[in-house]
Amino acid sequence: MLLLFVLTFAASVQAKSPLLPGSCDFESNTCGYTSESSFTSWTLHNDGRFIALEAPPTDGQADEMGADAQTETRGVLLSPRLETGEWSCLRLVYQIIGPGSLEVLQRTEGKSLDRPLWSSQTPSESWKISSMDLQNNTDPYKVVIEGKPGQSAGSSVAIFEIHISSGYCLECDFEDSHLCGYSNQWNANVNWFVGGGGLHLLQNNIPNDHTYNNKTGHLMYVDSIYAKTFQEVAKLVSPMTTVAMSGCLSFQYHRSEEKGSLFSVYTRDRLGQYQELWRAETEVQNDWSGILGEWIPVQVDLKAPYSVQVVFEVAFNSPSGGRVAVDDISFSPEFCGTSTELTFDPSIANCNFETGLCQYTQDQVTESSWRRVSVKPNIFRTGDHTTGAGSFLLADSRMSPQSAYINRLIGPVLLGNTKFCLRFYFSLRGFNQTDRALSVYLQNQQSSSQEKIWTLGEKSRGIWIATDVTFQTSQPAKVVFISSCRSIWDCGSVALDDISVSLGDCELTAGGSFSSLPGHCDFEVGLCGYTQDHSDGANWERRRGPTPTSYTGPRGDHTTGLGYYLHMEASPMLPGQNVRLLSRPLRGSRGPQCLRFFYHMYGSGTGQLSVHLDKGGDDVLLWQQSGEQSITWLRAAVEYRCDSQHQIVFVATRGSSVRSDIAIDDIILESGPCSEMQIITNVGTSNDIE
Repeated sequence: MLLLFVLTFAASVQAKSPLLPGSCDFESNTCGYTSESSFTSWTLHNDGRFIALEAPPTDGQADEMGADAQTETRGVLLSPRLETGEWSCLRLVYQIIGPGSLEVLQRTEGKSLDRPLWSSQTPSESWKISSMDLQNNTDPYKVVIEGKPGQSAGSSVAIFEIHISSGYCLECDFEDSHLCGYSNQWNANVNWFVGGGGLHLLQNNIPNDHTYNNKTGHLMYVDSIYAKTFQEVAKLVSPMTTVAMSGCLSFQYHRSEEKGSLFSVYTRDRLGQYQELWRAETEVQNDWSGILGEWIPVQVDLKAPYSVQVVFEVAFNSPSGGRVAVDDISFSPEFCGTSTELTFDPSIANCNFETGLCQYTQDQVTESSWRRVSVKPNIFRTGDHTTGAGSFLLADSRMSPQSAYINRLIGPVLLGNTKFCLRFYFSLRGFNQTDRALSVYLQNQQSSSQEKIWTLGEKSRGIWIATDVTFQTSQPAKVVFISSCRSIWDCGSVALDDISVSLGDCELTAGGSFSSLPGHCDFEVGLCGYTQDHSDGANWERRRGPTPTSYTGPRGDHTTGLGYYLHMEASPMLPGQNVRLLSRPLRGSRGPQCLRFFYHMYGSGTGQLSVHLDKGGDDVLLWQQSGEQSITWLRAAVEYRCDSQHQIVFVATRGSSVRSDIAIDDIILESGPCSEMQIITNVGTSNDIE
């Protein structure tokens, strides 16, 4: 009942903040928003003040043939051309009835790919609010809203309002009708309410709001009068941020009692993990008489390397705990105080070993060491993970005279009191027992004590395997990679490559967002918008692990070693037959475009892999490789220009032998020139690690 009251009252609040171009309430028109002609048109419902896409009615024939007989309904809504140089916030009031999806993207002039901002497939029985930050952008852009209602009867997606305002989505003075997307997490006894507006809710002593210092302005407050049990908790939750944010979070709060309540502010990530930002101190205040009844300003540093919510939490110990109010939440990209240390850049610990050891050092105590080596592309040994033809580190017992060798690789100093995600790739050969083949320790910089944070569990051999390790530092520390073995009879070699360190939890930072980026695909969850051309009767196959035919194809994917890749199985095909993979249609661009991908061409009689630019039937060859290349994944980089709509097409052609499998993985398509030259992949026979 209380929640309904809060929502009803919120709907009556009149919006105060000025709206930017691109905002629309669909009261009588679409405000310049148009349906893209090649898709289903959105329908404006004048009586209901919303715009919608509905599933087409099914006839008897479609019902008899099943859902497959129906075509997917897809509508693309384009905003007018927008120019917003400053940071702004887009709020979408929407509804999804039945199965369906909504996605919001940003289309910037001069770029072929739209940047995803937000998406949802969650049905709702009422209107919902989603917020997304539009970062500083000097180039004109359009907001793209793509809706897909389900095929079942009654399914629909609808938009009630698009609201674009200056500033960050975390900011709020609670004068807006949507409360800036902030929500009350329901509790049976204590909840956050909207206060002010000239109304007296529950009590007559609601303070003046901070924004206008009067009774007509609005604020959020929670009261203890309905608290029944020990530590009743009320939570006011911000919208989820959509970009990484670091800076100063500011707000005003008001308390009516000295004791009886605990007021804290947390961040909560997508995994539900909380981290305390600030807590109101009660014990250190010597004179509350000058503070109670006044608005108190708070500033606290916020460092969010990925999406988080800000949670304002009040816990009451009794019904006499008083009242806490919050108003005027703001954010600045600058940290709160000049004494705050600069944002730590974890990339100092990144290294692909192409030009050296970066900031890693060897342990001088032991005679054995990690060696930087390279393997020319050949059909006998796996090359490095970065390019297939570059360098990596190797700890090899066969090169050591000691029977119980130990190799230590020590990284740079990492910041204390911080959560990190470590990702690296390793490959094993020759070990009988792998429990000590490779371990990772965290070495405290002050005490020199070591804590093991990872040890080898995966026993796959001869492929590059990705490992993600989340760890927390209490003091400044270094990451140490240690390879060892029990005896000379048990020793083998350990390869290490592509070490990277980022802030935060690995489940939220490492690898998981690769395929969600425009133009990126690692095939872990599907084809990422790529489609098959069935005209030749054969298809690319999405596969993990080795291919079914011996002495051909990869033994694992390039992304993680244990994931998926796209593969042409030569066995059921005829010589000269091919498979084609088409990208989604790409808009033209004035500048260069860069296509990078990894390919695998191993096996006798291997045919040909080529990349084409298809401009409405006008075919342009961009890249081509023929014959057996290597047992390893190799990187290709292709730079091209095209000022009209086009598609990228991958074509794999079967060679003379059934052992002519071809595979591709980790496609990246980005605006701008390629940063590296195309890899030359002639077959080699030398091997620098032998």
